[in-house]
Amino acid sequence: MATAIEPEPHLSWQNAFAPDLSAFEAIAGQAFATLPEPFRNLCGDIEIRVADMADDDVLDELSIDDPFLLMGLFEGVGLAQGGAEMLSGQMPNRVWLYRRAILDYWCGHEEPLGGIISHVLIHELGHHFGLSDADMYALEAETP
Repeated sequence: MATAIEPEPHLSWQNAFAPDLSAFEAIAGQAFATLPEPFRNLCGDIEIRVADMADDDVLDELSIDDPFLLMGLFEGVGLAQGGAEMLSGQMPNRVWLYRRAILDYWCGHEEPLGGIISHVLIHELGHHFGLSDADMYALEAETP
């Protein structure tokens, strides 16, 4: 009687693909959902968007030559800058997550992809609130 041969764990990756924009957005949504509820509630209507890479205009504005160096961006008027109220004609506050830059970072480091996405998301949301690095790390520590 033949027995099934269990594949070695590393071989389970042989048919895996990098998450596309839709899957990446779902991972980011899950990362947001795991943030402490009081913090999520304070985020209000911040949009979380995913793109493959930052646009050239964004890179030029930030004086970044290599698009793989920008994994995320807060765009808008943060609470620390008086952005509590949405003014007529003002674009909504957004957090951008750049899939290819995050995947590139993930490939070179020993961290789970979900953890990296969560880290970038918290960092960019932290800009909205004017949080210090210490505050952002404390928030990460509260997030499962």
